[in-house]
Amino acid sequence: MKKDTNSQLYALLFVLALVVNLSGIGLKFFTDDPALYASIAKNLIYKKDFLQLFTYNQDWLDKPHFPFWLVMCSFKLFGISEWTYRLPALLFFLLSGLYTYLFTKKFYSNEIAVMAVLILMTAQSAIMSNTDVRAEPYLMGLVIGSIYHIARLNERYSFGQLLIAALLTACAIMTKGLFVIVAIYGALLGQLLFQKNLKSLFSFKWVFLGLLTLLFILPECYALYIQFDMHPEKVVFGTQNVSGIKWFLWDSQFGRFVSSGPITRKSSDVFFFVHTLLWAFAPWCLLFYFAIYKNFKEVFQKRKLPEYYAFCGGLLLLLIFSVSRFQLPFYTNTLFPLFAVITAPYAFMQLNKVENNIRLTSQWLYIILLPVAVLLIHFFSQPGTQLWFIIDCVATIIIIFLIATRVMENYKKAFMLACTIALFVNFYLNTTFYGELIQYKGQITAANYINQSQFNSYQVYSLRTENNIFQFYCKRPVDFIPLEQFNTSKTPTTSLFFVSQPSMDQLVKNKAEFKVVASFTDYPQENILPAFINATTRKNVLGKVYLISKQ
Repeated sequence: MKKDTNSQLYALLFVLALVVNLSGIGLKFFTDDPALYASIAKNLIYKKDFLQLFTYNQDWLDKPHFPFWLVMCSFKLFGISEWTYRLPALLFFLLSGLYTYLFTKKFYSNEIAVMAVLILMTAQSAIMSNTDVRAEPYLMGLVIGSIYHIARLNERYSFGQLLIAALLTACAIMTKGLFVIVAIYGALLGQLLFQKNLKSLFSFKWVFLGLLTLLFILPECYALYIQFDMHPEKVVFGTQNVSGIKWFLWDSQFGRFVSSGPITRKSSDVFFFVHTLLWAFAPWCLLFYFAIYKNFKEVFQKRKLPEYYAFCGGLLLLLIFSVSRFQLPFYTNTLFPLFAVITAPYAFMQLNKVENNIRLTSQWLYIILLPVAVLLIHFFSQPGTQLWFIIDCVATIIIIFLIATRVMENYKKAFMLACTIALFVNFYLNTTFYGELIQYKGQITAANYINQSQFNSYQVYSLRTENNIFQFYCKRPVDFIPLEQFNTSKTPTTSLFFVSQPSMDQLVKNKAEFKVVASFTDYPQENILPAFINATTRKNVLGKVYLISKQ
């Protein structure tokens, strides 16, 4: 009976995790990157060009094509909207859950596999990335999928496994660049190293895997060749003779990491991801660190682990992220399936008294602190609607009661409570807090204003390339004019220009001649400042955006 009860609660938590991860699918964009990527996919449809990427009618070279192709297909099938942009990414996130289950079950047990899936589906940044969609949900499914099929291939040769592994690896490369092979092939290398079987690296199946992967990335290389290598006269990153293929194979990621490409950062913090994971992989980060310690201890004591793929692939890429100069919080999302595989056994296995106390403490800290944070945010932000917050609280209380009364083992009780609290937090964010934030995004309001019928004949321009929320919601192509060329540019008399507050300040300073057509309240930050959360001080961090015309 106890086992059946646990299974039912696991199933309930899984269903609720699905609901929470899908609950933000229809939210309007409130950060720049997702709006940029959606705009680029929209331009593929506008231009009827499958191969070349454009933003503001200018060539764009910053990410490979695979996600844009999928979003374009979604737009064509279901129409252009926020939910159709997020749909392909959510499907790949679900694929990551499936492969996490299959991989973990293969090397551990069914219950540990279920726990691994729940860890993945309740990790803070994973849920956030399903609303604030970039490339990471795609990579989560593709990387763990590649490793799973490589693990199958390592045990026994199968052309089917070889084909799928190569295809998934190629799609991962066409999503983010060659760096993803560090996790995929690093996982294989670590497994063979600890199996003392490195000589099998020269087996024909691994050579064939590499050749097939190269074959499958040819569409990406061809698209970049057509847009850039065939046109050395194009100015990209402020220079000519830019090779799209070289950018894809090196500059897009490896160049960033060593700060040798066109997009660089001057400094980095080697411990950036150590403290970032405390919130990004909440509520599992401390347990994950404990699992890493235990795995290292087992390796140094020469005790055999069930598998080394997750441990080696995950930590190798995390190390490269940590020493690189280009660090963003969501980079590690790619590795969350591997982190979940590492963590899940230590959420389940029997431990000695001291270790068990460490495990319980690592989870109870989050169980207590996360809901306190939500309650404080809700109290100070004073959202206009309370319905979803009430539903969230009632559902959470019911689930906590079921767990407290039906689960006997303390470690399983803590695990399920941590899942519940993570879902409580993120359902609140998706249904209440983000909605409050979106009300203050002036780019959306400005786009809705310009979409009125009286402006149908107007040409629309932006004076910055970071106004991508406006670009997406504007129901026509938006061109770009550099701020310094506003006075000298030749534009139709029926033109409107979208201007952010910094651009407006610069125009005024330059004594440009223009007329304000409309202005809109705007919260210009992507980071959520405490002053914005507090409804009484919110006005202090709000600004304006404008639609202007030339006089």
